[in-house]
Amino acid sequence: MDRYVLGEDDFQGLLDLEETPSPNPLMVHLTLIPGAAAKGAVCLDGTLPGYHFHPGFGSGANSWLIHLEGGGWCNDIETCVIRKATRRGSSKYMEKTLAFTGILSNKAEENPDFFNWNRVELLYCDGASFSGEGQNKAAGLYFRGQRIFEAGMEELMSKGMKNADQALLSGCSAGGLASILHCDEFRGLFPKTTKVKCLSDAGLFLDATDAAGGHTMRNFYAGVVGLHGVVKNLPSTCLSRLDPTSCFFPENLINNIKTPLFLLNAAYDAWQFHQSLFPSSADPHGEWKACKSNPSSCNSTQIQILQDFRMEMLDDVKGFARYDRNGLFINSCFAHCQIERQDTWFADDSPLIGKKKIAESVGDWYFDRRPVKAIDCPYPCDSTCHNQVLK
Repeated sequence: MDRYVLGEDDFQGLLDLEETPSPNPLMVHLTLIPGAAAKGAVCLDGTLPGYHFHPGFGSGANSWLIHLEGGGWCNDIETCVIRKATRRGSSKYMEKTLAFTGILSNKAEENPDFFNWNRVELLYCDGASFSGEGQNKAAGLYFRGQRIFEAGMEELMSKGMKNADQALLSGCSAGGLASILHCDEFRGLFPKTTKVKCLSDAGLFLDATDAAGGHTMRNFYAGVVGLHGVVKNLPSTCLSRLDPTSCFFPENLINNIKTPLFLLNAAYDAWQFHQSLFPSSADPHGEWKACKSNPSSCNSTQIQILQDFRMEMLDDVKGFARYDRNGLFINSCFAHCQIERQDTWFADDSPLIGKKKIAESVGDWYFDRRPVKAIDCPYPCDSTCHNQVLK
């Protein structure tokens, strides 16, 4: 059902997607991290980072879900200067309250397994998936993503997370990449007796060739990694065999993560479809415009390119899927970020693979109720998708 609208943002931007709002969602206030400045853990503009926190209750009082916000990246001085005048680069512009829906909902009928956990959204204001370490004094830019992650975790440990008996680190988009990058580090915060797992939603950004035969995504990531000093925080297991830019791509990280990890991704990820495979720079004559506006308008050649992208994604997760501890849900939809949205996470008409919704699949995997290695049949076979189409 092609009902959701995708804004055609700049490459650096976040896809803000329209959805049917959850009725009376829980609104959670912003908290800034007071001790962060002393640690140099600041947003792009030097302001304090922040988070939204709703305490757990009942059987979930000692369970913690930490969700890392997404929202693109900035890859050069110009885009980072623009970004620092937005909520993605400064707490001056952050929303004072945030609706907790999907995996963050406090209602059992909307979020059956995690509704009564301590639920936190750590806000994203560094522009490099919580992984940078550096500064550009001339432009007044602070690249402190790694420090923000550490300061956020320290703050939450002091709020009771140190007593967690179970914890889940999740994230969407750039936050989904961050949940992969920080997964084992997150595990290391807790004693071995704590059940700890990680979940990446729409974080499987591929090192793919674009429609013109170029490497739009790789070139973009090279800028992010170089500018933000990300190399200091990339895993040595990857850097010992590959260049730093390659080690920012999940396909080169996931097989070496020791902590159980769940990858949720649309096989035709809407953001990558528009910004990585077919950016305007690779389509100067607009031959992909109709296809990008509506997948049913794609010709057979275009469909084949999309099917090749899906196969590349499936190839990239083959080794990962062999580990019993890991989970997988790759649905054949044109979507991006499915756990934050109520309609895709858990609703009457949510997307399905094998009669299981995303929330049920993630819960089954987290609580070891059954193994989850769900891979959808290729487009256009899935009628349960909530596809996001271009205006």
